[in-house]
Amino acid sequence: MIRSVYEAESANSSGDTPLSDASAHPWLTAYPSGTPAQIDPDAYASLVDLLERSCAQFATRPAFASMGQVLTYAELDLLSKKFAGYLQSLGIARGDRIALMLPNILQYPIALFGALRAGLTVVNTNPLYTARELKHQLTDSGATAIVVLENFAHVLEKVLDATPVRHVILTSVGDMLQWPRRGIVNLAVRYLKRSVPRYHLPHAARWREAMQRDAKQGFSPTAISGSDLALLQYTGGTTGVAKGAMLTHRNLVANLQQVAALWHSAIEPGREIVITALPLYHIFSLTCNCLLFVHHGGLNVLIANPRDMPAFLAELARWRFSIISGVNTLYAALLEQPRFARLNFSALKLAVAGGMALHPSVAARWQSLTGNVLIEGYGLTEASPVVAANPPGGVRIGTIGVPVPSTDVALRDGDLAVPRGEAGELCVRGPQVMHGYWNMPKETAATLDPDGWLRTGDIATLDDYGYLKIVDRKKDMIIVSGFKVFPNEVEAVLTSHAEVLEAGCVGVVDEKSGQTVKAFVVRRSQSTVTAEALHAFCRENLTGYKVPKHFEFRESLPKTNIGKVLRRALLEPDAE
Repeated sequence: MIRSVYEAESANSSGDTPLSDASAHPWLTAYPSGTPAQIDPDAYASLVDLLERSCAQFATRPAFASMGQVLTYAELDLLSKKFAGYLQSLGIARGDRIALMLPNILQYPIALFGALRAGLTVVNTNPLYTARELKHQLTDSGATAIVVLENFAHVLEKVLDATPVRHVILTSVGDMLQWPRRGIVNLAVRYLKRSVPRYHLPHAARWREAMQRDAKQGFSPTAISGSDLALLQYTGGTTGVAKGAMLTHRNLVANLQQVAALWHSAIEPGREIVITALPLYHIFSLTCNCLLFVHHGGLNVLIANPRDMPAFLAELARWRFSIISGVNTLYAALLEQPRFARLNFSALKLAVAGGMALHPSVAARWQSLTGNVLIEGYGLTEASPVVAANPPGGVRIGTIGVPVPSTDVALRDGDLAVPRGEAGELCVRGPQVMHGYWNMPKETAATLDPDGWLRTGDIATLDDYGYLKIVDRKKDMIIVSGFKVFPNEVEAVLTSHAEVLEAGCVGVVDEKSGQTVKAFVVRRSQSTVTAEALHAFCRENLTGYKVPKHFEFRESLPKTNIGKVLRRALLEPDAE
């Protein structure tokens, strides 16, 4: 059992922590005026309840925009009901899992809320997954349906027969756009950009046909409670196997309310325009952009491909945006664009950085250019994800801010509390903490204790004002542009190559992505395999950000006395 650094007050079985004593919880004094110590995680029965209230309250307001097309809350309400009805017509039952393999296009929020309305559990799936990664996630989750952008259908085709998926719904980039723009965009993607590789999925349904078919069939509302699973959100594992974090409707409702409470002074319901460039399949963007601002009646401007910088900048110029979220690398890339400096930042109130460490130089340049302070926060998938954030008007650069309301923290060295100011493993308790890992009781027990404390694996300090600072990663996790890379997975792929005997991977500093992967490789006898060949092999089996950028060949790797590779020693001059 983990106890708080200063003997935390008792918590109930749901993981909710009464917070009232500022001496035990110093961050309470750092909260902006009007910020409650606690939120009510049961204020909404479910995310569906929240959606329905927002759609009623903000019916005529814009909800999502993409490629010149805007959906109002009334349209989101209607279209998500239609999609829910279509799913019901297929016989997909309450509690079944559905994978969404989509970028930031209008189909995503429609499918997300439609699936939730039908009582399904959403499995967010990275569209850039390789066949191996996709097969694992679909098989492990037991997903029986998938909505996939046709640009990635060829990957699904390779593994479909080896998964439980019975229903495939294909969509094209422009399917939610008005004619003739719909046709122009879809033709351009297929034939000019050549972004749709050949695929053969003869039994797949088309998105537009599915939506039209449902119009005649109707939707039967499904009773959904806070304890129902809303998401299986996959996160990497130290064993190389991705784990599905079970996030309930209550977890997510709690977390968006926690963030809303801390940032209440900067958010005006029904008025905010939010730039959503981070992918919605990532929990940071899903909670802090999509769910949070649906709750507030805001407009999410969806950026399908932020790497297309000219198109991204053109979209930014189109809107007097008030809020933007991103990772350090995104902000750094924007700051390098001369056109970015010419944008109108007069409406910007909140710029949020998460997913990876915010570099002080980037924060300084951003403030100098925009006149706005970058607000850094911290979270992890297992906490829906937000644990801490800097409050508006109380930003401390170099920290991850203060715990959000209804969140308790403990810093531990093993099972012992560390004194205030000293580094220890950050442990978290609150209503946003996951139910556990899908079908992985041992992993769950190693991460969650019976009292609801989540071991984050990150080393942090807590100062006298309640601000947290991440010092180091407890494990060997590598953060590439905000995405987690676990060395064991990369090593497993490398050692599956016929000419590789051993491999060890570490993170090295990279100016653009924060970190990148470096692989140390021991060839098999007589092998002459090159770095170029291994790079190509990895690209076939790993998502791009996981692929090693650097390779170094060695005769042997440093190991413990039981044969475990000492990764940290790989970067030492005498490691070999």
